[in-house]
Amino acid sequence: MKKFIQEFKAFALRGNVMDMAIGVIIGGAFSGIVTSLTENFINPIILFLTGQATYSAADIGQFAATFGSAVVNFIILAFILFCLIKMMNKLMTLGHKEETPAAPTTKTCPFCKSEIAIEATRCPHCTSVLPEEKEA
Repeated sequence: MKKFIQEFKAFALRGNVMDMAIGVIIGGAFSGIVTSLTENFINPIILFLTGQATYSAADIGQFAATFGSAVVNFIILAFILFCLIKMMNKLMTLGHKEETPAAPTTKTCPFCKSEIAIEATRCPHCTSVLPEEKEA
């Protein structure tokens, strides 16, 4: 059972799965904006142009307020998701140490510019005697 939970955790926290989940949530929130735009701007304009409805200034203000509310809700949701993902990424890298770069195993011959072993005292390509390097 413990291995199953570890496998599920590895699956659920992979980048692709998280990106897809965020995409679905953002898509759902964005559909709220599209619905509000349709119901509060496009439909009233069509109804007004066809003569089926007349609107007062209060009605127009209500349409704008409802649409603005949908936009603000979307921005708040997107910001919260951004903060959650940022915090999750920080938690994922919390236990990981930065890898130190490996010590070089080769150096360049100053005469023929070919790559040689770092311990070499003579270049195998041009047979030049290599000067001793001072340690820093």
